[in-house]
Amino acid sequence: MTQRFNGFPTDGQQFLVDLAREQNRDWFAAHRSLYDDALQGPLIDLVLDLTDELARRGVPLQGDPKRNIFRIHRDVRFSKDKSPYKTHVSATLTADGGKLSFGILYIQIDPKGAFVACGFYMPEPADLAAMREALVADPAAWRRIESALALHGLALEPDEAALKRVPRGFEGVDDAALHEMLKRRSWIISVPLTKAEIGAPGLVNKIADFATAAMPLLRFGLSATGRA
Repeated sequence: MTQRFNGFPTDGQQFLVDLAREQNRDWFAAHRSLYDDALQGPLIDLVLDLTDELARRGVPLQGDPKRNIFRIHRDVRFSKDKSPYKTHVSATLTADGGKLSFGILYIQIDPKGAFVACGFYMPEPADLAAMREALVADPAAWRRIESALALHGLALEPDEAALKRVPRGFEGVDDAALHEMLKRRSWIISVPLTKAEIGAPGLVNKIADFATAAMPLLRFGLSATGRA
């Protein structure tokens, strides 16, 4: 397999820094070729190479640059902030290849702090309920998942949108250790990416290693909701 991705050049990262300061369409148009060459192009290559590498590893995540790369233009229709551009670039890979499908690998290249994340962000009520039911049905299986993640230094991120109380229908759960999990509305793990990492070809394997380590969490959610 021939690798396409060679890293995000430093001038692409600087472009994002400058864009945060400029935030105007004339400036963006004048520097569009730099955006295309140093950010959009490498991001396309990254999505393609990751899809190939994850398929090679048997990890069921995929992406198509035509669908899975987010536009750099902000949707300002309902925002007080009318800045026309995002100051990062990002993309996803998912089990079915949709941009925002259930169970997601999200990559954000940002000079203020790049990262890759994986899991389930604010699932629909039916999916969230199914995950909670699976958790209660087999607590030991969930603890094995937590242990598997911990072997790679991974743990669920705090959920700022978590419920204050155990959700209705689960009040009778005796296992107090499960209560915090049942309150969750998102199940996300993430790791930061350094400037050196995003500027090098090895980013493909770095993200693929993370996705492979995240599979116990993904399989839990996909299985609980009947998708696997």
